[in-house]
Amino acid sequence: MIVEYFRPKTVSEALSLVERADVKTVYMGGGTSIDRFTVEPLAVVDLQELGLNNIKVTASNIEVGATATLQSLYEQNKIQNDLKEAIYREATRNLRQVATVAGTIVAADGRSPFITTLLGLDAVVTVMPDQEQIDLGDLLALRSEKFANKLIMQVTLHLKVDLAFGCIARTPADTPIVCVAVARWLSGRSRITVGGSGNSPVLVMDGNQTDADELAMLDVYQPPDDQWATAEYRRAMSRVLVKRCLSKLDRENPR
Repeated sequence: MIVEYFRPKTVSEALSLVERADVKTVYMGGGTSIDRFTVEPLAVVDLQELGLNNIKVTASNIEVGATATLQSLYEQNKIQNDLKEAIYREATRNLRQVATVAGTIVAADGRSPFITTLLGLDAVVTVMPDQEQIDLGDLLALRSEKFANKLIMQVTLHLKVDLAFGCIARTPADTPIVCVAVARWLSGRSRITVGGSGNSPVLVMDGNQTDADELAMLDVYQPPDDQWATAEYRRAMSRVLVKRCLSKLDRENPR
């Protein structure tokens, strides 16, 4: 239950509000996931006045403000087509128009196509008060500790990276049972991430490998059984999806 609402004008004011000890206080971007935090009394800090919704494209990166919506990122013509596909799969258009990039990072679980793809792209998150830059993978592993009394300012994505995304779901509009992202840099570096279960997607490979090595790395992927699928099914389908992604990258961007 929301018992207090604040709309600060500065970052320092926002930071001071969440440091209070008398009532649990959380940031609110689009507000689509506030009810996930607690059923206890809750104070919210609306970030709309902080100007964190800008998206800046540079020669090799795109810097996405924390409160930029998923839809505004989706509409950027510089991002990879398969990143667009992952955003499209993340939520309906109505939700994409209000859900923010930072809010999705904070609230999403392992079934998120968007977070699976950001992890594949080795996204970097900038947080205040120290302008600390944290690799998304490190942040996801310790979200509660990393976010304590801190504010996401922006997310930086690499543009000069070839990307392929694939997923399997019960219906085209359903959350994926299994999804994968394969990213390749011009240097030969590759990253493979797998989503579909658990608290966050899993990085299964990061290095300079051949296609055979990349597939072999999937042997370390140990998903759980749950109401959606068995672990055996997820492992088998993740291999199928990675093969498809590798084939697509080889076809569209031969080494």
